This record gives sequence, C-alpha cells and structure tokens, in this order.
Amino acid sequence: MAPRSEHAAGSAAAQVHGSEFESMDPLFHVLRVVPFSFLQPPRTRLKVPSNLALPSPMTVFSLILLTYFAVVSGLVYDVIVEPPGIGSSQDPATGAVRPVVFLPGRVNGQYIIEGLSSGFMFLLGGVGIILLDLAVDRTRPRSLRISFAGSGIAAVVIAYAMAMLFLRIKIPGYLW
Repeated sequence: MAPRSEHAAGSAAAQVHGSEFESMDPLFHVLRVVPFSFLQPPRTRLKVPSNLALPSPMTVFSLILLTYFAVVSGLVYDVIVEPPGIGSSQDPATGAVRPVVFLPGRVNGQYIIEGLSSGFMFLLGGVGIILLDLAVDRTRPRSLRISFAGSGIAAVVIAYAMAMLFLRIKIPGYLW
C-alpha cells in the first residue's frame, strides 16, 4: 500500500473534525453533550411525498423578499395597533385640512402608508445591492454589467436619499 501524503491525511482529518462544531467554550460542549446523555430523539418513519418538488430558487427568493418587505414595513404593528392609513392636519392660516402621510414627532407610531413607503425604500436599497452584486460577475457581457451597476447605484442612492428624507420628516431637526 502506498503511503498517503501529509496533505491528504490533513484534509481527511480536517473533514472529520470539520463536521463537528469546534469551540473553545466549555459551556458549548456542556450544552451539546449533557442533554443528549439522557434524551433520545424519537424514531420516526416519515416519508416525503413523491409528488412534492422543491420550489424554484426564484420562488424562494420572492417569498423571502416579500417577507422582508412585510417585516420592515411594520405590517405586524399595523395588524396589532390598526393605525389609520393616513392622517390629516389643519393649516392654521387657511383652516384647510390637508392629508399627512408621516406621523411627525412619534418614533414608535406610524400610519399604514408611512410604513409601506419606508419598507419599499428599504426593499429598493436591497434590490440595488443585489444588482451591484450581479454587476461584478465577469462572466456576464460588459453592457449588462454596466446596466446592473447603473441600476444598482441609482436604486441605492434613491433609497438612501428617500429614507433620510422620511427620517427628517418623521423627526424634525434630526441630523441637522
């Protein structure tokens, strides 16, 4: 039998130990070992249905993007508190009532449209970063990379500028 090289032996040992969670923390080892010394996982015989297929990557991406939008828009807050869609304020000079989209001065409160528009700006910034990531791929044609880069930069700049504008409307005098 031919002797194995040290590189092959080292990589095999790294694969064996790489599958384990290596940590210097003794509490980590205690939390990993102690519960399984007296707990046994149940023996289940679950079968995956044969007609069940994995969703496409774009479906998963779309669901994650939709969930991100719902979370950063404050949808949970809107469902629990049930704020109005938009507010109104009366002009002191003319007495005319005008609609207000942002609830000024209250950081822990929002109108529904305010949350959705802010969430859209965060989503636009995230999509811009994704486009910038696609722009650095050398396998794509140069014109497509330039388009991705331009669109990504525009999306990030617009999202940042609008988010800062929303923040200044929300909290007057902030960062001035």
